Amino acid sequence: MAVAKILISGASIAGPALAGWLGRNGFDVTIVEKAPEIRPGGQAVDFKGRTHHDVLTRMGILDDVRAEQTTKTDWRMVDADDKVNAVIPGEFIGGDVEILRGDLAGILHRHSVADAEYVFGDEITGMTESDTGVEVTFARRDRESFDLVIGADGVHSAVRRLAFGPEKNFVESYGYYYAVLSGEAPLGDLPTQLPDGRGIAYGYNTPDRLALLGGQKAPQLFVFRADSKDYNRHNLESQRALLESAFTGIGWRVPAALEASRGASDFYLDALTRTRMTSFTRGRTALVGDAGYANTLGGFGTGLALVGAYILAGELVTADGDHTAAFAAYDRRMRKLTRIARSGHAGPFLAPPSAWRIRMRNLTFTNRLMLSTMMWITDRFATEDNIPNYPMR
Repeated sequence: MAVAKILISGASIAGPALAGWLGRNGFDVTIVEKAPEIRPGGQAVDFKGRTHHDVLTRMGILDDVRAEQTTKTDWRMVDADDKVNAVIPGEFIGGDVEILRGDLAGILHRHSVADAEYVFGDEITGMTESDTGVEVTFARRDRESFDLVIGADGVHSAVRRLAFGPEKNFVESYGYYYAVLSGEAPLGDLPTQLPDGRGIAYGYNTPDRLALLGGQKAPQLFVFRADSKDYNRHNLESQRALLESAFTGIGWRVPAALEASRGASDFYLDALTRTRMTSFTRGRTALVGDAGYANTLGGFGTGLALVGAYILAGELVTADGDHTAAFAAYDRRMRKLTRIARSGHAGPFLAPPSAWRIRMRNLTFTNRLMLSTMMWITDRFATEDNIPNYPMR
């Protein structure tokens, strides 16, 4: 085996999935994660189509995911008087299986902790590549050399910045933002569950804005378009100010929702972004998951992360650790699989730019033929028949 020692940055989804495959197949794997522990909570993520199902099965986690899956939740799109204009079904929003991101991260950690060394509360600060490896410096631990470094550290990947170049060269945004907030949704006496246990969330649009309250996708989800010249992604007060300014005067139940969330500790805001990469490796560094193929709220990111981790590990095992051959094969396979991540973005669908576009979006979900067509398209994009059955433990 030409490569033995591998460093993975990021312990959310792609990182632990990759670590499990590699550790069980003879590699010495370390995962570094800047958070102090596996992050709980977060919005719901989903899997759809035969390919995602097959990878979950090969990983041995399908039963665990099903055991912790959320219930299907329909989005009722309402007007200011709570009149329902359309219902976006849970099968479209949540795929075949939906699970909270934190719960999935916990499953992946449990399935990989025996196969890799986890280092929490630290992060990569520098990388120097040579013919024999990569010397890595950290914020806290001593520098160390590795054969390969894998960036599984999200859309704002430090590994990508250090190995490939500035984020602006690889990541696009379109002026849309999203915020996930905890805090009880102020829904009053509106029903939040059907008799069969199916959940109900309520969405309210005005042009360029969506407020979604209730359900398990997120306690409160806001999507909006905004001028962000004064926004600082690293400052919580700046994030809250951007959100509140974007929803000033919107009415409905939004003021009460924002008020309920002001004291909550769980607050996340970021831009809707997508990567524009078609090669995910450089030298002894590779990217997996959102670091290489993100499309925020696009509906395919988590499935792509697990598929990518499976393919990268499978190619390294097949090539007996020859990273040059393995990385070339990984790039070739993922270039096709990630085309959905480079196609469109969720902003205009979730927060249409005009009242007319809101009506047209809603009409799509009142027409059974159009809805069936959209469901078929999403399943087709998520399915790839040419993923090898790698000879891995």
